[in-house]
Amino acid sequence: MANGVRVVTEHMPGLQSASVGVWVNAGGRHERAEQNGIAHFLEHMAFKGTETRSALQIAEAIEDVGGYINAYTSREMTAYYARILAEDVGLALDVISDIVLNPVFDPHEIEVERHVILQEIGQALDTPDDIIFDWLQETAFPNQPLGRTILGPASCVESFGATDLSGFVAERYAPGNIIVAAAGAVDHDAVVRSAESAFAHLTAHDGGLVEPASFKGGERRVEKGLEQAHFALAFETPGYREEAIWTAQIFSTAFGGGMSSRLFQEAREKRGLCYTVFAQTGAYSDSGLMTVYAGTSHEEVGELANLTIDELKRAAGDMTPSEVARARAQMKAGLLMGLESPSSRAERLARLLAIWDRVPPIEETVSHIDAVTTGDVRDFAAGLAASGAPALALYGPVKAAPGLDRLAERLAA
Repeated sequence: MANGVRVVTEHMPGLQSASVGVWVNAGGRHERAEQNGIAHFLEHMAFKGTETRSALQIAEAIEDVGGYINAYTSREMTAYYARILAEDVGLALDVISDIVLNPVFDPHEIEVERHVILQEIGQALDTPDDIIFDWLQETAFPNQPLGRTILGPASCVESFGATDLSGFVAERYAPGNIIVAAAGAVDHDAVVRSAESAFAHLTAHDGGLVEPASFKGGERRVEKGLEQAHFALAFETPGYREEAIWTAQIFSTAFGGGMSSRLFQEAREKRGLCYTVFAQTGAYSDSGLMTVYAGTSHEEVGELANLTIDELKRAAGDMTPSEVARARAQMKAGLLMGLESPSSRAERLARLLAIWDRVPPIEETVSHIDAVTTGDVRDFAAGLAASGAPALALYGPVKAAPGLDRLAERLAA
């Protein structure tokens, strides 16, 4: 559209249903310190009533036709989406655009949802294998928006009012930050007409600056009398616009992405050190993290931590072609299986358009995966080992766990 709103669709032959939504480039990293948690609060409030629909009417409008509506907030994006039958795509987009553009922020509903979110924060704090990732993120990117939690601290959530919410919308929900995406039994021209009807009146404006990411690393250790010691380690990896992101993802898959991975085989199958252990790579626009997580006993957390470092260093020298081929196959299978779901396709369309301002064909993505060699993966592992101190988070009975300094020395040895 002339004001900057983008529309992208993909027709999937043979389907009777569709997924449609609005993705906004406004998430946790777009908040100032005093706003931390407001993007997520806003996502909750979108369903609490608009100028023409009550909260019940919003739910009924979609569920009366057998559909499903939901939303989520990430560090770089907030999404509002619905799954409906083909004939109800226009209705779904009308409802979604209404909750995005016309929330009323009723004071009573703000108080109700404030209480809900405070309960959500409390639940996260009581879930060790959830909260440890927030602490790891904060340790990796300290004192910057990318390191803050999506839920925000209770002190911020307790302070938000209607003016704060409407101010964030005015600042960050600029037309250039909005993407309408749909996949399944959809007609592109019809979706464009519906989107224009909903969003064409918006005036283009700057959607605000984003503070660049700066990985620092460090250690966060919280001792508590839990049954398990929770261990999480993170290394900086490329952002999703960098070519090396494909190597990073293949390495983390081979290293700890499944039951055949090195970490799973060595830590769980051979030594029985843990029940859960995995590695994964996540990316942002200008940085990323390879994260390793495991839960173990307080007697074995030290061995598990040292094993993780040793396996990372070993991968730099002996990662095999068969392991890399298996990781490539896992990535391609995950990608192609996801394309069978209209919800996954719609989200993929929105994310790729946000990253590249275009939607690369599947063949292009597969070619990037296939181009990664065993030498690339070994070099990437060597680069991680030589990168210096990572970020470390420990929670539970972790008094005997090695600190970041000892792990860094082991990396460098």
